[in-house]
Amino acid sequence: MRGVKSAPLPGENDRDSLAAFRRRYLADLATSNYAAETITQRGRDLATFILWCHERSIAEPRDVTKPILERYRRHLHQYRRADGGPLTFQVQAGRLSRIKGFFAWLAAENHIVADPAAALKLPKVERRLPATTLTADETEAVLALPDLTDPMGLRDRAMLEVLYATAIRRTELTRLALHDIDHGRALVAVRQGKGRKDRIVPLGARARAWVEVYLEKARPHLVVGRDPDILFLTSSGQAIAPKKLSDKISGYVRAAELGKGGSCHLFRHTAATLMLEGGADIRFIQELLGHESLNTTQIYTRVAIGKLSDVHAATHPGARLQTDQLAAVRAALATSSASDDQA
Repeated sequence: MRGVKSAPLPGENDRDSLAAFRRRYLADLATSNYAAETITQRGRDLATFILWCHERSIAEPRDVTKPILERYRRHLHQYRRADGGPLTFQVQAGRLSRIKGFFAWLAAENHIVADPAAALKLPKVERRLPATTLTADETEAVLALPDLTDPMGLRDRAMLEVLYATAIRRTELTRLALHDIDHGRALVAVRQGKGRKDRIVPLGARARAWVEVYLEKARPHLVVGRDPDILFLTSSGQAIAPKKLSDKISGYVRAAELGKGGSCHLFRHTAATLMLEGGADIRFIQELLGHESLNTTQIYTRVAIGKLSDVHAATHPGARLQTDQLAAVRAALATSSASDDQA
């Protein structure tokens, strides 16, 4: 089945079991042209739920009631990961929404009389600020790290430049094909992005230049056998796995010793924030990021506070450090230092 690894689940061979209906549901999603990643995620979360049900002797969809689903909701809230941390409310809501989708399908296809998940409430998901963003100077420090004497280093520099310039997601970068780059207009075609939507984003002259250097000096050394037409290749001539890309990018961020962590999404957040601070209209940021809703993009307006800081400094009477106030601060510091010496 497209996008789903076959893994035996309890009752897999029983046509009336949760596991059997899960298989049919995922097959229906595939024929309805859902993205492979979407099918994989739904299949994974349903498998987790089915195993939880099996431990409680719940085998068939008709055995699942709203109180049982409420128990599972509490289970997700109380669950602790290997590091001891809880699942975020966003993760909890995502898992429950995928279960709701499964039971809605079961009811719509008349496999069950009523949908027990119809009234299941999802946790309220807080809209959090991006954990970290970089300044322009910090970004330059990361971009300068790859070894440009090595083909892999040239590839990495080009990848970093593309991530920074276009703010595309890591999976979108790993899928870029050679023909997705419009060198003449410095554009990138992002095909089948999130929600299976295509979009065109600016590449910019600088990132285009690094891509062209990579194509001329490095990529020919990475092609092994038949050229796969993928833009960024591994040393074995294959497309880079998203997890490997994340590890590579996060390694450069750590090596820059900025006191900040992050990977591909860090550059996405950084690009959006810096563009907003530079005066870009949020609707253009929405187009760049490929957000369906402007509400999703507006989270960046709470991070891009450069202009607000300028206005604050210019208009707030308590924001400016006057000469007499500076003297008071220095006097307080001197008093504090004297007290420390006496102690």
